[in-house]
Amino acid sequence: MRLLLITLLWTAVSYGQVNHYAISFDNAVHHEAEVEVTFPNLKELTVHVQMSRSSPGRYAIHEFAKNVFDFKATNSKGKLLSVKRPDPYSWEITGHDGTIKITYTLFANRADGTYSQIDESHAHLNMPATFMFMEGYEHRPIEINFEVRQDLNWKVATQLKKINDTKYGAPDLQYFFDSPTEIGDYQLREFMVEGQNIRFVLHSNDTAEDFDTYWDKVKAIVLEQKEVFGELPTYDYGEYTFLACYAPHVSGDGMEHRNSTILTDSESLAEGGMKGNIVTVSHEFFHSWNVERIRPADLQPFDFTAANMSGSLWFAEGFTSYYTNLILARAGVISSEAYVEGLNRTFNYVWNSPARDYFNPIEMSYQAPFVDAATSVDPVNRNNTFISYYSYGSVLGLALDLSLRQQGLNLDDYFKAVWNQFGKKEVSYSIQDLENVLAGYAGDAFAKAFFSQYIYNSKMPDYQNLFTNAGLTIKQDKNKPYLGLDLNPSEGGLSIARATSKGTPAYSAGLNKGDLITVIDGEAITTVDAYNELVKKLTVGQTIAVTYKRFGSEATTNLIVSADPTYTIATDENAGIKARKLRKYWLQEK
Repeated sequence: MRLLLITLLWTAVSYGQVNHYAISFDNAVHHEAEVEVTFPNLKELTVHVQMSRSSPGRYAIHEFAKNVFDFKATNSKGKLLSVKRPDPYSWEITGHDGTIKITYTLFANRADGTYSQIDESHAHLNMPATFMFMEGYEHRPIEINFEVRQDLNWKVATQLKKINDTKYGAPDLQYFFDSPTEIGDYQLREFMVEGQNIRFVLHSNDTAEDFDTYWDKVKAIVLEQKEVFGELPTYDYGEYTFLACYAPHVSGDGMEHRNSTILTDSESLAEGGMKGNIVTVSHEFFHSWNVERIRPADLQPFDFTAANMSGSLWFAEGFTSYYTNLILARAGVISSEAYVEGLNRTFNYVWNSPARDYFNPIEMSYQAPFVDAATSVDPVNRNNTFISYYSYGSVLGLALDLSLRQQGLNLDDYFKAVWNQFGKKEVSYSIQDLENVLAGYAGDAFAKAFFSQYIYNSKMPDYQNLFTNAGLTIKQDKNKPYLGLDLNPSEGGLSIARATSKGTPAYSAGLNKGDLITVIDGEAITTVDAYNELVKKLTVGQTIAVTYKRFGSEATTNLIVSADPTYTIATDENAGIKARKLRKYWLQEK
């Protein structure tokens, strides 16, 4: 409804109130595009245009201005205007006659969910990484002309509203910047669901036969996810588009948008992507409900000039991650056994992390501007202080689902309630809202206990009980020796590859990243295989001497061998009737 009203206003405004963009790709071989933007009917004598510093679905700062050069500004008659640079991100323009036309060259050579890539195979455009905007005129409708390379048989794929062959429109800057565009010689598949068109654009060298096989999996995912919420969202203009680019020169990523998603990977379908890339399809499509319309209030509106922080990413990203593989199992894309086996890595990562001593899931979510495709040149201590909100939220989503199922309820119906109260109405939510919906669905006591212990605190649910009641086992080998070392081959020994984790034998022994291990328990160690064989011979509780080199000096420390903290989750073939029934309905085993 919100977009419909904006669209009606868009069609009602005069031509002079629309900002006009154009982009061409004559020098694509050198990863360059020429951009032209016309801003008419300006009132202020001095205006600022700038490149975005963030992008929808990303929460960190990205300095897109660094890829812009040869900037010029003219008035309606082509006269060059005075331009100053008040900061690294913007251009100050004065002396116009009510109209300003800017032109610049963009260098773009990274295809993922954040950046843009231009070459002779395609133009992969993330809008904030590509286009400038004018401060104070973000509300204006936008029209853009993509001057495609006819010699390369390029076509345009985007969630923007089509006006004619290569011209598209957006009701405002928020929608424009949320509309990634893939231009190239792509393949297309589509099918109708509840009167809406689901489209899959594939830019790759894959055969039509492989694409058809993949498309069958995508369709199964779409229909299975619809069952969770009871319906598809109402997509603007009646379409949802997967924009997939699977090619050796792109970077692996996935990025949700309101009516589309970016899917990139270096593996084609024939080279491993048939299995690996489908996981991202499941994750990103779930976002068309959870995050795009079931929207955290602290992400509204998205700020293109700064980092965007939210305390709800454990739900927005984490609960989406929980459903990612669960949907694959329910849709028959993977087996139930493969799904259960896949729980192990995420569970052990979260359960054994010392970071829960410092931050709860909300506070982990606050770290997104530092970790979400963010970069830093100084060393960080993430393995001791941070758990990905994707993983943390995923294991909490698992716990909530299994806890509800013990009461004859389920997480699907909870999501339906959140959808109907917030997402469907496009009303953003707070964390308190999520608790209130759970209280209305499962009772005040249940909701208060879950949120107070696991969301506002960092306690962990009783997974032993939850798994047993769901027909799963969780076991730990208490006799398997463990040192807590992650080693890489190096000249003269094995170097510790990353900071040791608090609570491990290596950490307690004072060992850390960069130390060169030369001797363990009297045995010289030069290969990882030799190290692994030595560890197998050790005994839990045994004290061993470890000789290492640090900053050019040799030292020896004593290390007490502990039991491997890893848990193994598996299907319980001897589970009782009640547990097997719960597992069947949970995984929807056919």
